[in-house]
Amino acid sequence: MNWLNSEAFVVFGQHIKWSDMIGNVIGLVALAFGWRRSIWSWPTQFLSGLILFAAFATAHLSGSAGKQIVVMVVAVYGWWQWNRGKGQAEDGHIAVRFATWRERGVLAGAAAAGTLAVAGLFTAFPSLSWDPWPDAYIFVGTIVAMYAQARGMVEFWIAWLLVDAVGVPLNFANGFAFSGFVYVIYGALVLWGMRDWWLRSRRAARPVLEGAHA
Repeated sequence: MNWLNSEAFVVFGQHIKWSDMIGNVIGLVALAFGWRRSIWSWPTQFLSGLILFAAFATAHLSGSAGKQIVVMVVAVYGWWQWNRGKGQAEDGHIAVRFATWRERGVLAGAAAAGTLAVAGLFTAFPSLSWDPWPDAYIFVGTIVAMYAQARGMVEFWIAWLLVDAVGVPLNFANGFAFSGFVYVIYGALVLWGMRDWWLRSRRAARPVLEGAHA
């Protein structure tokens, strides 16, 4: 695994690692699969998490490394959840919807409480992370986003945007320049995917008039 953490090339003065580059490219593919509502989003996310875990663990970024472990666990859950829900939509893919206000409150509350708890842990044990609050925010935000994706909620795209807002500067500051560049691309792909899921959720919620062809 040593070659994964070696330098691939230098661009604009930024040293790009193989693990950083490969893991994030696979992550982009996983997000594209998510936009297409393809079941292959989950095994692709699992592989991305495995590679990025190796990258962050060697950099002693426990929050980011731990996040990848959770990514892999949630990817297994998402695979199971989407297999259960497969065929709910007319096109044979997972049905998508907006979360209820109660679900939004639970997601927001879990994100806030989780960030406080994880940041408190990192602060109490500085060896786990040298930048505890952003690290905790990304860690918990990723869990919330992937859980919402597994449940087919349009809000999962918004959760990813909020993670991106902190992830871009954090990755540049920590020497993971390729992750920073990819997070910018994530932002554009997230906006595109959010629009697609939003339109699909509206079509799914539109009632079919009696006597009209579905």
